[in-house]
Amino acid sequence: MTFSLIARCAKTGQFGMVISSSSPAVAARCAHTRAGVGAVASQNITDPALGPLLLDALARGKPADQALASVTQGREHIDYRQLLVIDTAGRTAIHSGAQVLGNWGEAQGSDCASGGNLLANASIPSAMIAGFETTTGHLGDRLIAALNAGLAAGGEAGPVHSAGMKIADKLDWPLVDLRIDWSDSPIEDLAAAWAVYRPQMAAYVQRAQDPTLAPSYGVPGDE
Repeated sequence: MTFSLIARCAKTGQFGMVISSSSPAVAARCAHTRAGVGAVASQNITDPALGPLLLDALARGKPADQALASVTQGREHIDYRQLLVIDTAGRTAIHSGAQVLGNWGEAQGSDCASGGNLLANASIPSAMIAGFETTTGHLGDRLIAALNAGLAAGGEAGPVHSAGMKIADKLDWPLVDLRIDWSDSPIEDLAAAWAVYRPQMAAYVQRAQDPTLAPSYGVPGDE
């Protein structure tokens, strides 16, 4: 029901992920990032609790593969889960259980990993890796490129209806947290939301840190 990519920006240290699914509000359950720690995708008959558990393991200093092992070994129903993890060194690890749905796949690249289930074909994760690695610019631009590459390669076996992108930078809250929870064109809508949000992104951080220095909000009623 899902295809996703997690990534680290080697230049900025930002962590991000992008995801799309036929299910509603996929990013609400599956997208997990934490500044200075890593990113996790928790998908396929999802247990959202696994995302914070994996980030906690990374925060304790475990590399991606050991963090994944510490959460998956002996855990009930783990065969139904698909998990992707990336750590501060850009190391990645993936768990795809024996009960992952339909045609599924996984792939790892430089500072990124991708996985999916109920796919049109098993090459979708590799296409997403290529889309990410061959795109330059802000991490968000590269994540959107990866999602579009996955869709162009076939995407999910059926139509997708939700998508999301989440990026952690230096603060306790996400730098970017964009979601399209139900749409006939969620990936296109997500790219449009990113195009609107990106120019304003720094201003929202500044407003949080020191509103006295923030630019005008530019909305009716703002003097």
